[in-house]
Amino acid sequence: MATTEDFLTPAAMAIPKEGYFERIEGAHGPIYPKTPANYGFSVMGKVLPGREQAIRDYATTIEAAVKETPGVLAPLKLHYLRWILFPIGDDLYFMYQGIFDTDFDKYLDDAVSLFLATGITTVFVNLEGWPEDWKDNLPAVIRFFREHQVPSFLEYAEYPWVSADEIKKALRLKASLTTALDQLQ
Repeated sequence: MATTEDFLTPAAMAIPKEGYFERIEGAHGPIYPKTPANYGFSVMGKVLPGREQAIRDYATTIEAAVKETPGVLAPLKLHYLRWILFPIGDDLYFMYQGIFDTDFDKYLDDAVSLFLATGITTVFVNLEGWPEDWKDNLPAVIRFFREHQVPSFLEYAEYPWVSADEIKKALRLKASLTTALDQLQ
């Protein structure tokens, strides 16, 4: 368990090329380490021709889903997501970067379950190599993510080792204290 001092001292971690320090097998392959920023991954894939607008529209779908049901993505224990479209030569690529509080295996299991439960499809259907039978073929989905994962080699956190739930608790406490102090004035 990290101490309060650990939370207050910025931390950086250089990560080997393989993406892990010691190969420990999880249910779906090697487990990537928890870093000061927590768990996460970056997935990069080539966009199917003509699908750029579908990807941009899907971002609007996620925005609307979160606005309608703020906790819709809660099972993923996310800190943040970042989606990027960028050209390489004549091709367009998509990068999905996420930081979350669960390991890679649990995140993938939870993500597929979430999409199946909500009926929201996944942005990855717009990428080359995404399995058409993804709803019924978890091994193919796992294979896609393993093949398209680009491990980071440095992760930094200004507030290291802190979960999203801990951050929310601290912010709720701050809001409560602010309200209490305002009442005293």
